[in-house]
Parts: sequence; C-alpha cells; structure tokens
Amino acid sequence: MKIGIRKPNIKKSIKARTTGKLKRKVKRAVNPFYGKKGMGWLRNPKKAMYNKIYNKTSFSIWDLFK
Repeated sequence: MKIGIRKPNIKKSIKARTTGKLKRKVKRAVNPFYGKKGMGWLRNPKKAMYNKIYNKTSFSIWDLFK
C-alpha cells in the first residue's frame, strides 16, 4: 500500500479529463446504479476498502499547491 506522495501519471490525468459527458449519460441510462454513492461497497467490498485507505494515506503532488 502506498503511503505518502503519489507519482503523477500524465496519460491517466488526460484520460480522466477527456472522458465525456455523453459516455457517462449512456452508462447512467443503461445502469440505474451507475454513479450512486456506496455502490463500490456492494460490488467489490475488498477493492472499496483498499481504495478508501489508499486515498486517506496518500496524496497527489498537485495537492501541495492547493
């Protein structure tokens, strides 16, 4: 488990910013539970727990500039 500062990934950062509204709207129309709070715990509790701990113990380099 990573503790401390995360190494930035330019490719993933650009991908996250360019995923469009249309793609999210289509997913929402097909899956009524898409984007609902707490769905990660129902689908994959092990991964959800890991992500919760990871996000609390690590931070991005960009958080230092906020």
